[in-house]
Amino acid sequence: MINDRLIDAGELPLAVRDFGGDEPPLLLLHGAGGNLAHMTTLARALRPHHRVITMDLRGHGRSGDGVWTWDAALGDLAAVCVQLELDRPAVVGQSLGGMLAALWAQRHPETPGVVSLDGNPPPTRPEHLPGLDPEKAAAELARLHAIFDRMEAMAGAVIEADQLPDLVERQQMAARDMGANEKVWIEGFRRNLVHQNGETSTRPSAATTSQLRTLMNELDLGPVYAATTCPELLVLPTRDLPEQEPFAELYAAHRRYVVDQADRAAASGNVRYLSLADASHAMVIEQPTVLAGLITDFLAANR
Repeated sequence: MINDRLIDAGELPLAVRDFGGDEPPLLLLHGAGGNLAHMTTLARALRPHHRVITMDLRGHGRSGDGVWTWDAALGDLAAVCVQLELDRPAVVGQSLGGMLAALWAQRHPETPGVVSLDGNPPPTRPEHLPGLDPEKAAAELARLHAIFDRMEAMAGAVIEADQLPDLVERQQMAARDMGANEKVWIEGFRRNLVHQNGETSTRPSAATTSQLRTLMNELDLGPVYAATTCPELLVLPTRDLPEQEPFAELYAAHRRYVVDQADRAAASGNVRYLSLADASHAMVIEQPTVLAGLITDFLAANR
């Protein structure tokens, strides 16, 4: 039976969803701006082989607000493991969740396995863009960061009551365009709405968004992989999201950088990677069944 509950992590409450089962535990983490609902389809595909636990990261969904640091977020994961009595869970995360999974692996060598689904920081410097002319790289990064600036400025925005039905309809259209489960998609949208003092606003807040952006921009995963001794699988995308297509050269160069970093990590013997055919950053939506098979096989081989 699926069970939703709030646990007390000390500093703040954390919302978790337990999909049940007696198989080895697996903690499944969403990306920045998402929540546990966005992982539902993948969780269901994993459930025959694992007891799957999803959670709203701090500042998202139904979890509480708190200052975002890597240490604080990793402490939240530890609190979930303690409260739900998860003994050495595997950890799988997408995007921001994948970065957390990698950091967890570094600090918890007893972990049976970790999988990062494109858990890579965004491009922030020309050296992240091999093969692209440095001057053009700088210009493209400035153009991209201007878009991220606008997105950050809109975070936590108040939604007027008469605008909400139109936003829901647009979310339904987006789900259909992506081939996603419409019910799950709308649950994810509604789960990040906050209704307070007669107003509806979105999560994460502007403060949380700013903190996350700084953390991800400054994260270097190279030393993290080098210090990891538990088995880790990196699943990398091979194509752009529609909104990334205006930056096709930039993202192609960044994928080269990520693959090169994964190559160096794989030389350590504990990290493996694969580039998933016809997959973008939204691979959890695009190919949940394929991902479930890859995750299950990887963890079974390292059990």
